[in-house]
Amino acid sequence: QVQLVESGGGLVQPGGSLRLSCAASGSIFSIYAMGWYRQAPGKQRELVASITKDGSTNYADSVKGRFGISRDNDKNAVYLQMNSLKPEDTAVYYCNADEVVLGYPPYNSLDAWGQGTLVTVSS
Repeated sequence: QVQLVESGGGLVQPGGSLRLSCAASGSIFSIYAMGWYRQAPGKQRELVASITKDGSTNYADSVKGRFGISRDNDKNAVYLQMNSLKPEDTAVYYCNADEVVLGYPPYNSLDAWGQGTLVTVSS
């Protein structure tokens, strides 16, 4: 019904930058919030950043001042600009869409996840 497709992961040196992109497709009426989570080996998945439809943002303390989240509501897309990357940022990054209202009756809502994109920060 709803698919999230991520792109932009890869290998980067410490101090470098990457930009992740995620686009939602399907019959979508609206999406309340979109965000990025990450999961490092042996650790639980954690919230990195999220943004609501009206632009309110939330960041994990570990990325404040280094990462920036933005959103294009017309394209149902969300972006994560990651600067000053550290080795501890290495993880699989997952895109999330929260409260996706479908575009056909009865206009149910659901949550959706992307397949994940690997970010490796290493010299």
